[in-house]
Amino acid sequence: MDYEQFKVQIYNLTHIDLNAYKERQMKRRIDALISKHKFEGYEPYVAEICKNSKLFEEFINYLTINVSEFYRNPEQWRNLENEMIPYLIQNFGNRLRIWSAACSTGDEPYSLVMALSKFMPLNNIKIIATDIDRQVLEKAHVGLYNQKSLEGVPKEFVTKYFNKIGEKNYQISDEIKKCVEFKQHNLLLNPYPENCDMIVCRNVVIYFTDEAKNQIYQKFNQSLKKGGILFVGSTEQIINYRELNYSTVKSFFYKKN
Repeated sequence: MDYEQFKVQIYNLTHIDLNAYKERQMKRRIDALISKHKFEGYEPYVAEICKNSKLFEEFINYLTINVSEFYRNPEQWRNLENEMIPYLIQNFGNRLRIWSAACSTGDEPYSLVMALSKFMPLNNIKIIATDIDRQVLEKAHVGLYNQKSLEGVPKEFVTKYFNKIGEKNYQISDEIKKCVEFKQHNLLLNPYPENCDMIVCRNVVIYFTDEAKNQIYQKFNQSLKKGGILFVGSTEQIINYRELNYSTVKSFFYKKN
């Protein structure tokens, strides 16, 4: 079995389309994983992940990019709090529909809840948070983080919304957890949430081909209300934003026209 056949087998098994990823990078990651387990190529590996659930989960986890931290790129979060949230409240009211796409271990949607808590009571806040990887969603539900993940969190929020567990770990409070609804979702395959006031998708789309990126940004545009905001990562400025029906509001923030 060659890599092309492997991609077909994986799609049949998982509905994850490996063609949407940059091939050299993804193939190298997968080959390294197969070598680690000492399989002689793709065929025996696929046969094994079909019957070994632990190996299957490890493979899915390996496909996804799970680098995450609270308030990543603090300056952008300041712009969100100082300008974007007031704009959203003024235009859409104080019960905002926000989607955190490819949310990884929950750091981002929980950061959104804390940022919004400065403007409205927690029972007004509901974030939809999605990721393709079931394992990271399980971690997000648990809400246990190490000290390093919390370095960007304002001190008053660490005190207010986290419980220290042991020496170096913190668990986020249930009152914050209740504001987030986690769901499994494939950006390339599944229907997108509708009528969003804001979509946050950061440091994920860089791993896709240009064609897949455009497809995702177009679908985000369709999901947003007119005037809704797309918040992207610090390495993801959208060069062809006009063609995709956006205008720029601020670096890394795009508005649906």
